[in-house]
Amino acid sequence: MLDYILLGTLQGIFEWIPISSEGIVALYSQFLIEDVNFLDVAIFLHLGTLFAVLIYFRKDWKEVLTFKNKVLLRFLIIATVISLGVGFLVYNTMSKITLGAGLLLVMGVGLLFTSFFQRKGKTFNIGLDRLALITGILQGFSVIPGLSRSGSTIFGLSLGKINPSEILKYSYMMSAPVVLASSSYLMLKNPALISQGWVSLIFSFLIGLISLHFLIKISQRINFSKFTLIFGILCLFGAAIGFIL
Repeated sequence: MLDYILLGTLQGIFEWIPISSEGIVALYSQFLIEDVNFLDVAIFLHLGTLFAVLIYFRKDWKEVLTFKNKVLLRFLIIATVISLGVGFLVYNTMSKITLGAGLLLVMGVGLLFTSFFQRKGKTFNIGLDRLALITGILQGFSVIPGLSRSGSTIFGLSLGKINPSEILKYSYMMSAPVVLASSSYLMLKNPALISQGWVSLIFSFLIGLISLHFLIKISQRINFSKFTLIFGILCLFGAAIGFIL
């Protein structure tokens, strides 16, 4: 029981920051849980933080589901389709992929450059549809343990002319449809995940909701270039841990 509580807590804390929660949960689950695929456990626990996203951004979800915010709806549809396609291919070839830390290193450097350009007030003229394509691809590759989903999508969104206050919302909301689809697939594939992992889901939801609220508040109080600078440094730190392990 304590093992599952620990895994849920780790997921709830690290889901929102660019030190791959999937990589951390996958790493610890290898030592804490027997007879369950560690990658399946790591992906499944995103279901808990999915509920945190649904509740925290409930007003935005209501606008999307009632077609009042068609711009966000279009973004989510494009990003979701691309993410599911890329993510499924990556998931099925995970045994051949060991670049998680290397990709996280690239993402960290990218976020540092993003911070520099934001300080200079520079952005690229990339439309929202293209940003949905870019971030959808990046989110799909985040199936790789060690590659942060939040770090990669925030990096992708920061390339365009999106209001900094919207970047985190887009990044976190775009995870929901993909998590729902992937978790449903895993539950059908291995029903034991539900009976064994329900405690982890509860803790990943509760801790995730608290940590998400805390992070959003911080991002609103500091210049976003400083925020991406911090995320870039965290990415590099996560990459360093990945190379060591």
